Amino acid sequence: MSNSSLTILLLCLCYVSFSEALNGGFTVEIIHRDSPKSPLYRPTQTQFQRFSNAVRSSIHRANRFNKTSVSPNTVESNVTLDIGDYTMSYSVGTPEFQVFGIVDTGSDIIWLQCQPCKICYDQTTPVFNSSNSKTYKTLPCSSSSCKSVFNTCSSPQEKTCEYSIRYEDGTHSEGDLSLETLTLGSTNGSSVQFPATVIGCGRNNSFSSEKSSGIVGLGSGPVSLISQLSSSIGGRFSYCFPMINDKPSKLSFGDAAVVSGSGTVSTPIGYHDQETHYYLTLEALSVGNNRIEFRNFSSGSNGEGNIIIDSGTTLTLLPGYVYTKLASAVAKEIKLDRVEDAFNQLSLCYKGKLDEVHAPVITAHFRGDADVKLNVENSFIDGGDGVVCFAFVASESFSILGNMAQRNLLVGYDLQKKTVSFKPTDCTKQ
Repeated sequence: MSNSSLTILLLCLCYVSFSEALNGGFTVEIIHRDSPKSPLYRPTQTQFQRFSNAVRSSIHRANRFNKTSVSPNTVESNVTLDIGDYTMSYSVGTPEFQVFGIVDTGSDIIWLQCQPCKICYDQTTPVFNSSNSKTYKTLPCSSSSCKSVFNTCSSPQEKTCEYSIRYEDGTHSEGDLSLETLTLGSTNGSSVQFPATVIGCGRNNSFSSEKSSGIVGLGSGPVSLISQLSSSIGGRFSYCFPMINDKPSKLSFGDAAVVSGSGTVSTPIGYHDQETHYYLTLEALSVGNNRIEFRNFSSGSNGEGNIIIDSGTTLTLLPGYVYTKLASAVAKEIKLDRVEDAFNQLSLCYKGKLDEVHAPVITAHFRGDADVKLNVENSFIDGGDGVVCFAFVASESFSILGNMAQRNLLVGYDLQKKTVSFKPTDCTKQ
């Protein structure tokens, strides 16, 4: 086959891939870190250890959101060390090279470890070698993508844009901001290919607690996966987290991500100055007829938003005055014996199993008459050793709707309509 014929064939294949993304959308599988299928799975960990990790990382993550303060056009602030619970397999380069990234709605960049590198942390899977890829290309400092991230360019004339992400504890990722082909494996057996996607190719990385290849940012910043695929997916994506961690979850894009039908409710997305996180406006929480108003509205640029909806935080964090009233209302309905949380972080724990907790339904009242009902599986977490705890915690920094509260809900983001939709769903059947 001649070189011109091969080029035409490759262009046709790319066209077919984009056509699939545009016509009907596509769905990929994502896996919880505590699933045996995950590269982050630690088989020796007990349920108590997994529970304690979830508590610590949820609180740590909220504190990092609160302490960060940098200019709006950087991504340095938009990534946190406690990055998320769900991983996604995808491929980079030509030929394709499989990697596992942590999926995070609170991150604004796609980055992965790359060889040759100065320092690479020990990840579970092989490290991508950019020199082996025919489609890898570094971006110059003059590029608009380079200007949208925190970079180390001293002048626009420099040939290579180097991004820099640093964390408070000294861990970091630094490397080349580049263009590369991303291939996502669809659940229908085919793959969807996106050429010339902006990625961070990390060549100097320190990431103490993770073994993944890097991050897949689903935030609203200019170089996140969602923003870069926006023209192909119409600004729409959705996910569905099952109640059981060892069951796969679904992450859908485009028309496949539309949430509609009986039981669907929608609420506006709020954007703040640093437009990374997705904010919703929570007006109140109800336990039966007891309605607890959410008084502190920290509105964003479009007048919406007082709570972050986040895939990377396990627990739900609320202002102290809301949490105290909510926990009191829930406790009145539960007949099990109270016990202390071993970490003194969760104030409402009981001796028993999850199916023995006859907790009341909590209704979250979001703006736009969007009422979302949270069952016991959304509001209590197995602490191990025969202890269950209320999966909400008081926070004096950020309010966050965590991923436990979103389980068995089909959650759809429409960035053109600026809405998030919820639909009660058995996510194991989605």
